[in-house]
Amino acid sequence: MSSEERRRQFGVYLAGLRRAAGKSQRQLAGLLCALSGTASVTRNEVSRWERGARVPEAWLPCLAQAFGVPLLELEQAASYARGEEWARLPGAAASLSALLPEGDPLRQLQASTWRRIDEGAVTGLAGRVHALRLADDVLSGGDLIRPAFRELRSALALYREASFSDGTGRALLVQIGELGQIAGWVASDAGRLEDAERAYRLGLDAARQAGDGPLAANLAGSLAYQWSNNGREREGVDLAEAAVREAGDAAGPAERALFFDRVAWAHTRAGDAQPAMRALGEAHDALSAEAAEQPPQWAYWVSRDELEVMDARVFTELRRPLRAVPLLSRVLDRYDATHARELALYRSWLAVALADANEPEQAAAEAKRIIDLSGDLSSDRTAERTRIVLQRLQPFADVPEVRRVLAEHGHLLLARG
Repeated sequence: MSSEERRRQFGVYLAGLRRAAGKSQRQLAGLLCALSGTASVTRNEVSRWERGARVPEAWLPCLAQAFGVPLLELEQAASYARGEEWARLPGAAASLSALLPEGDPLRQLQASTWRRIDEGAVTGLAGRVHALRLADDVLSGGDLIRPAFRELRSALALYREASFSDGTGRALLVQIGELGQIAGWVASDAGRLEDAERAYRLGLDAARQAGDGPLAANLAGSLAYQWSNNGREREGVDLAEAAVREAGDAAGPAERALFFDRVAWAHTRAGDAQPAMRALGEAHDALSAEAAEQPPQWAYWVSRDELEVMDARVFTELRRPLRAVPLLSRVLDRYDATHARELALYRSWLAVALADANEPEQAAAEAKRIIDLSGDLSSDRTAERTRIVLQRLQPFADVPEVRRVLAEHGHLLLARG
């Protein structure tokens, strides 16, 4: 594992301790100043620690006091971040692979005293799965990664160790598939790409065994989205298109709209403008169709507004700001203020589009909003988008509004260094 990945994992661990203590980055900085009595630390410095840019060696005793954890635990975590082979990261940020069974996780164990479960157990699990989805609307990956994988591990243990009817078994496999998707999404948001891919693949196996084509397509499309955003653009295109085929005729309008949106994004990341535009059109056409039944719970968030956000993201990536800015501005005016991560992400595309439209003052204002929104989030996605926005502002460094943003927050450009 690279030193950069170790520092990023340390940052997730540290952010988790801060949130468990009920403090914002600014509040933690103030408390550390009070505890030290002599030195000072800023909210920006806390942000650097949590993004993995620095390891707060001198502040470990004060951090242990602020969080109420043993100093030895923090010292071990810092040793892990420095790359010392003996060290292991303690607590919730430890390797998530340890939470999943080795071998074939979907192979039922042979036992003489299985406990029998019925549909009620699966219904309870489905409620917890959807609660995780709703929590993901307002929390980021670092907050949810542990509970998401804990639920996935528990569901796998239930499937392996219990007895049930064929119908209950299929329903349980569907919930494992849905858990694989949300756990993968959460892990990806936390920057844990290997754990995310493992969860996606496990969920895909479960969905296929359950015979749920649309759910399998959702998992394949989620993995395609991750590949497209992390240097595997051509593979992302192939997998996103395969997901549409996998869904088959069983997918309703909302699901098909989502799958075509992912195809559009994959083509955009691969530099294929015309296929991307065609896929956007297919997504809108799909959502306009009459639904024969309610969409599955995992597609609850698919809406016309979300399609327009993807339209605008594609237009921004393709350097068509005059089409992107009005779309994003309209959606953001009515977007739920509790969804801080999505607001920060969507405003990041607005900031880039404004810069492309030669409106650096407005782009700088959006950059400031993004940084304020994302400061307390443990989300690798928002951290990366913040870096992209600041990089895009650099050619306008002579504009006073831009110069101020870069002077105050330019250190975020080095957050992965």
